[in-house]
Amino acid sequence: MMGRQIGDQSQLFDLFNLERRIPAGHLLRRINPVVTGILGELREKLEPFYSEIGRPSIDPELMIRMLIVGYCYGIRFERKLCEEVELHLAYRWFCRLDLDDKVPDHSTFSVNRHGRFRDSDILRHVFEAVVRACMDAGSVKGEGFAVDASVMEADASRYHGKAPDEVDWSMPQRQTRAVQEYLAGLDVDAHPNADRKPPKLISPSDPCSAWTAKANKRVQFGYGLNYLIDIANAVIVDVEATPTRTYDEVAATKTMITRTEQR
Repeated sequence: MMGRQIGDQSQLFDLFNLERRIPAGHLLRRINPVVTGILGELREKLEPFYSEIGRPSIDPELMIRMLIVGYCYGIRFERKLCEEVELHLAYRWFCRLDLDDKVPDHSTFSVNRHGRFRDSDILRHVFEAVVRACMDAGSVKGEGFAVDASVMEADASRYHGKAPDEVDWSMPQRQTRAVQEYLAGLDVDAHPNADRKPPKLISPSDPCSAWTAKANKRVQFGYGLNYLIDIANAVIVDVEATPTRTYDEVAATKTMITRTEQR
């Protein structure tokens, strides 16, 4: 016989323990002790990059924990990540948010990524701490490595590419961080390698990206995310982003091998 739900959700007081709602075998509960240990020194390392005046800042540990949730569950967009953390009890518990705590706005991530996170190299610190934890657990053997790369599409129109000598970098709309980094790289590389062919087209809005058709056979501007992987348990031990050019990817492989050997 079919019944009817009669609860009207009108209870005045409700005792709710978020800790008890997360199963013992849940992925986030299992990795939480390791994450807590890795993030222990996070605030100390970021302290010089925070101002003592103005509105209270978002806790950097909260932002890193939210990013870890996104990586673990394939949530690629920060706007979607904020929505999921808002609704999911396990995500809230892992991020140390109570039921009434406010989730940061998605724009906070990009501001911090291009600001204090970038200046402090904190994401590299977190990554290497995770690799050390994998080594301590015996997951990294160090006997054989593989190199792989994923192509990421740049935030640049494929229809607005220009020859390098056709772009006027002094125009007001060209005064961006991406252009400044590109011009700074030209100043450093005063004596270019003869084996490295100059690009035929560059993007005026993101000149560090490369013209490529590797991702999906559609020509576009993009970057290569290069991984050095320990083949015993497929643990990524280093990563380096480059333009999607073979020359840069080979150079990144050498950089990753050297850095892994040193660290």
